[in-house]
Amino acid sequence: MTDSQRPPDLSELQSRLAAFAAARNWQRYHTPKNLASALSVEAAELTEIFQWLTPEQSAGVMADPGGAARVRDEVADVLAYLLQFCSVLGVDPLSALAEKIERNERRFPLDSSSSGVEQL
Repeated sequence: MTDSQRPPDLSELQSRLAAFAAARNWQRYHTPKNLASALSVEAAELTEIFQWLTPEQSAGVMADPGGAARVRDEVADVLAYLLQFCSVLGVDPLSALAEKIERNERRFPLDSSSSGVEQL
C-alpha cells in the first residue's frame, strides 16, 4: 500500500485539524466547553438521520448513496470534534478507549449468569 492509499492515523488527522483551525484563527473558540457542545450537536445530527426509520430501514441506510453520504459526513463531523476535544485536553483517544474496554471487561466478566444486555 502506498502512502497515498494508506489511511491517515489519528495524530495526522489531529494535526491537520489543528492546522486548519490555526490558519483561520479559530483556536480561541476551541475550548473544551465549546468543543463538547459542538460534538453533541454533530452527534444529534447523526441521530437525526435515523430518527424515524424502522430498525430494518436503519440497517439499510448505507445502501442509499445519499443516505450513505449523509452518514459519512456526520461521522466525520463527530470524529473531527472529538479529536479536537481530545487534543485540547491532552487525551489520547485510543488509550482512553483501550482503558475503558479493559474496565468493562472486568466489570462485566463472561459467566453463565451474564445475559449480555448490560449497558456499557
